[in-house]
Amino acid sequence: MIDLRSDTVTRPSQAMLASMVAAEVGDDVWGDDPTVLRLQAAVAERAGKEAGLFFPSGTQSNLAALMAHCSRGDEYIVGQLAHTYRNEGGGAAVLGSIQPQPIENAADGSLPLDEIAAAIKPIDDHFARTRLLALENTIGGKVLPSGYVAEAVALAKGRGLATHLDGARVCNAAVASGQSIAALCAPFDSVSICFSKGLGAPVGSVLVGSGALVESARRWRKMLGGGMRQSGLLAAACLYALEHNIDRLAEDHENAEHLARGLAEIDEVRVQSHATNMVFAQFPQEHCAALEASLHERGILTQILYGTRFVTHMDVKRADIDMFVSAVKSYFVK
Repeated sequence: MIDLRSDTVTRPSQAMLASMVAAEVGDDVWGDDPTVLRLQAAVAERAGKEAGLFFPSGTQSNLAALMAHCSRGDEYIVGQLAHTYRNEGGGAAVLGSIQPQPIENAADGSLPLDEIAAAIKPIDDHFARTRLLALENTIGGKVLPSGYVAEAVALAKGRGLATHLDGARVCNAAVASGQSIAALCAPFDSVSICFSKGLGAPVGSVLVGSGALVESARRWRKMLGGGMRQSGLLAAACLYALEHNIDRLAEDHENAEHLARGLAEIDEVRVQSHATNMVFAQFPQEHCAALEASLHERGILTQILYGTRFVTHMDVKRADIDMFVSAVKSYFVK
């Protein structure tokens, strides 16, 4: 199957599987799994942070970070389109008793600085206490401009707020921008980095930040059910991804651009945007269900909606992109 639904659908390569089988393990709840310790140290070093903590998912990593930064009744400022607000089950509110203060994202994925400033609550018992600004990079495939990030973080810190980055695809941002991962992470107090998206690991994220922040997050990880035992088997896959699968993200970005060009040639399709490994396109509403079924019959997995996201990844090759575009063209000319 050609699967363009997300970059989370990748399968571990044989080399990655071999690294998992060969992994030296211990008990990570006791803090003595050597492969997990290696991963945490390697990611922290790559991100330019003091410490790292391995999580089973990016959702849990982000949530533990929010809970480490904020107490019950506190508030974090976040984009309406941010994964931590829109796609993580409301965990901050439900499990952390943390109030989200959403702001409309601008077209480039940023949060307007004046709206951030206006959303910060005064110190008053009537209001939730604004404690944190959370950004995402990439967001909708788009790389946040580094100048904007510097201004937003300076604004937050000037008002006494901590900062968190959902860096699930920060490696895509690094490859696309030519900046190092450390440079992209440097402005933030904490960053969540995911390995089960474009980097091809089956599971796993690492939260990086100061030693004190990570120790606080470790307690929340345990409470959230994220303490794993012989998790070096999973950490080995993330280590393999860190060492072998970052530079190749450029290929995914090129394939996404190729996909956008191909879809733009079809009269019935409107390409809205494309950036890094994502393409967003609109299809006639009355054709969505039938087109999705037609593609499935051809061995292509997508979710065709009026506004659809296609995501390229290591299991999608250039020939697969051409086959997909050809199948969409064939549907509309029949």
